[in-house]
Amino acid sequence: MSAVTTNSTSHALDYRAGVARRLAILLSLTGLLVLSVAVDVSLGPARYPLGDVFRTIFAPGAAELQMRVVIWDIRMPMALLAVTVGASLSLAGAQMQTILANPLASPFTLGLSAAASFGAAMAMVLGVALFPAAVELMVPLNAFAMAMAASLLIFGLSTLRGVTVETIVLLGIALVFTFNAALALMQYFASEQALAAVVFWTMGSLTKATWGKVAVTAAILLVCTPLFARRAWALTAIRLGETRAAAMGVPVRRLRLEALLLVSLLAAVPVAFVGTIGFIGIVGPHVARLLLGEDQRFFLPGAMLSGAVILSATSVLSKAILPGAVLPIGIITALVGVPFFAALILTKGRKSW
Repeated sequence: MSAVTTNSTSHALDYRAGVARRLAILLSLTGLLVLSVAVDVSLGPARYPLGDVFRTIFAPGAAELQMRVVIWDIRMPMALLAVTVGASLSLAGAQMQTILANPLASPFTLGLSAAASFGAAMAMVLGVALFPAAVELMVPLNAFAMAMAASLLIFGLSTLRGVTVETIVLLGIALVFTFNAALALMQYFASEQALAAVVFWTMGSLTKATWGKVAVTAAILLVCTPLFARRAWALTAIRLGETRAAAMGVPVRRLRLEALLLVSLLAAVPVAFVGTIGFIGIVGPHVARLLLGEDQRFFLPGAMLSGAVILSATSVLSKAILPGAVLPIGIITALVGVPFFAALILTKGRKSW
């Protein structure tokens, strides 16, 4: 009896130590994110010391007018949009990988980003507005509409009898090639001005950030995150396999459909605002998984923080590589993500996920 008690006490201590370690990792990621945002705000054509940046943020009334305008009206929206977009894309990728049991699933690899690029090109090249009542916003609205259409197509086909997760992934890859081909055809017939606009948009950029875009992306996160958090146990269970999850009482099919809808919203809105930013939805979740494991209570916030830190750090790099210039952020995420993506493919070829 004493041996059983000792063993249970040992397990309880190990569990508490594991929880404490994961909370410390989440706290460290939060601190790293705050530091990255501060550095991001400090960089630009005029560079400010971090101390002045923090004083301007927390006591704007005491700062010089020029610094206050630069930081609050120009740089803070860009820095915070990097945080909300990175968190949204990483959370979307994390839940795609969870429900599809595929480490390569993400908004980028399942065609949502390609669909958004095609929608934006329709506005810039053809002048087609899918929402005629809001012509001045036709680029982001077209991008959002096409991304949601691709999501709903995947969602609709996933409800058909006999469709497996492998079929859904293959469908997403087919959508990537389809929309990329349509985009290339449109670029071929575009004028020089329209072609330059399309190419710049597909590179991904935070330079047109506004407080309104920050508010919208933050609101989407605030809506979707609690819904995923409520299903944390079921999402953790589904990683054990569909059969075992169903035996534990998890409605696997309904959970997958609900998650796909939320993921579509999380992916479509940021891409509509900032253009194509690839691989955040792959890299962020895998970093969180390596640090925190599969338990959704820690994995979910960890994926959001990892994606936010990565995109914020990428924003810093986009300003630091060429002083005085801001490189398209999608280029840098691709340079970081492609080797990571290749490593995942090679790893998956050697062992099961």
